Amino acid sequence: MKAIILAAGVGSRLGAVHSGPKCLLEFAGRSLLARHFDTLAGLGIDDITLVLGHAAEAIVEAARGAARKAPLVHYNPDYTEGSMLSLWHARQALLGGDDVLLMDADVLYDPRIMARLAGSARANCFLLDRDFVPGDEPVKICLDGARIVEFRKRIAAGLGYNSVGESVGFFKFDAAMATRLARIVSRYAAGGGRDQPHEEALRDLALEAGDAIGVEDITGLAWIEIDFPADVTRATQEILPRIDDCTSR
Repeated sequence: MKAIILAAGVGSRLGAVHSGPKCLLEFAGRSLLARHFDTLAGLGIDDITLVLGHAAEAIVEAARGAARKAPLVHYNPDYTEGSMLSLWHARQALLGGDDVLLMDADVLYDPRIMARLAGSARANCFLLDRDFVPGDEPVKICLDGARIVEFRKRIAAGLGYNSVGESVGFFKFDAAMATRLARIVSRYAAGGGRDQPHEEALRDLALEAGDAIGVEDITGLAWIEIDFPADVTRATQEILPRIDDCTSR
């Protein structure tokens, strides 16, 4: 199994709180990037692809001291256009014939979340947290039974579903599904969807694949995506203590 970490974004919404790449934000003296590497290494995963853009040199330098094995780096020169192109630059990893973990880099999380994803009996799955604050920011997973029927920030009026949760931003695919994802992303990159978030390709894949993609429910485990200054505060004051508590047991 290999991991793809998307870390090309600018992180401009953090403002003066942090001027560097989000994956180098430190909590208790350890960057998000180092935490990703440590968590993956604990699961026996050291085949890692990083997709970089903004402040790429700083991230590569940080990776040298944090990763057990040097990650493969792909550079997205058009990183300001959105994350779809970042995922497109990772297509080599998607087409490599291996099971794949796809990860956003800007998430602080309980390591048990990644263990649950990597160890899931489902060959292809999204992570679902049912305990979330509604609004336009969370990417939502809507289910009709066990089937994903929507994967977007905004849910169309009239959509039929019986449960909903927030996506953590981590996904697992077997080799065949990763290949299907690469083809979808390539269509976006070649057409008029270059500026779309990569979640749109994941949405297409989930709706197309139907029952072949499931979910792992991680409700109750601590995590947070870092987008805004308030997220840094919450990560420090609320999420990190819960993570430290679980890892010290």
